[in-house]
Amino acid sequence: MTSTTSLTDAIGNRDRRALAQAITLVESGLKGHQSQARELLAALPTPSQPGLRIGITGPPGAGKSTFIETLGGHMIDGGHSVAVLTVDPSSVISGGSILGDKTRMPKLSVSDKAFVRPSPSSGAQGGVGRCTREAIALCEAAGFDRVIVETVGVGQSELRVASMTDLFVLLLVPGSGDELQGIKRGVMELADLILINKADGDLEQAASSTVSEYANATGFLQARTPGWKVPVLGMSALCDVGVAKVLDQMEIFFRHLREGGALASRRDVQATEALMQALHEGLLEQFLKSPGIASEVERVRLDVAKGRLTPGVAARQLIDQFTENDESGSA
Repeated sequence: MTSTTSLTDAIGNRDRRALAQAITLVESGLKGHQSQARELLAALPTPSQPGLRIGITGPPGAGKSTFIETLGGHMIDGGHSVAVLTVDPSSVISGGSILGDKTRMPKLSVSDKAFVRPSPSSGAQGGVGRCTREAIALCEAAGFDRVIVETVGVGQSELRVASMTDLFVLLLVPGSGDELQGIKRGVMELADLILINKADGDLEQAASSTVSEYANATGFLQARTPGWKVPVLGMSALCDVGVAKVLDQMEIFFRHLREGGALASRRDVQATEALMQALHEGLLEQFLKSPGIASEVERVRLDVAKGRLTPGVAARQLIDQFTENDESGSA
């Protein structure tokens, strides 16, 4: 493994191979690698100007990868460098990514102005990988001023990506209203931009109707960004129709965030949530590694499953036991 200092220097020099190695390092579960990763993240260079972090969610088949491929091309043509972090479902056998988005973004994958990194979700909730926040920081340190995070899917459990990005995009397809009745409100309340993809050919009329439906629906919701009216746009990523207009809206939104001071406050919230999430995961890991706790968890789990204990009471018992063990160990 390359030393932390040389890896940090290489990332600062925009070495994409070093960036890929660094993301692998922070994703590793090995104790030695985790120590190196913390040292690396602490030493990262700070970008001179904040870039735009974009989260993209949508149901399977909405064309997220095709859209990112086309959008990324427009961004590069506009003088930007683009990093794409795609979070794929994990294989239950190998633990690796199943879909492999590099094969679905062939142009971006070979561009010297782009970096595409598929990562397994590894059971992480919220449509993101366990180390997506760290991967964003690494991409920005490597000079990428547009970082796109594509989630596993869409739903109430897929919204964590909204807490780590500046612009949250909901990508839908014509006629998707009925399919998303049960979940769309929670997603729409966080969306800064709603796009209806595949608005071409036989679906063009249906797409126009879907745009009107969602535009009316957003009128009854309070946008998460003060002073911003959520645009609903029809477009076709495959035919590259309307994608340039989408990019224009993204840049307008970014200026709105910067000029109104919302970007700084949003980054503060992102950092705070990242801290709390890291504390949660670290404490849970320490809890489960505590001597005697693992066997107790299994015993208590069986009691809960059979109805002999409620989950709340069981959790409290385990926490009390963990606290007592910790106090006796430090005495």
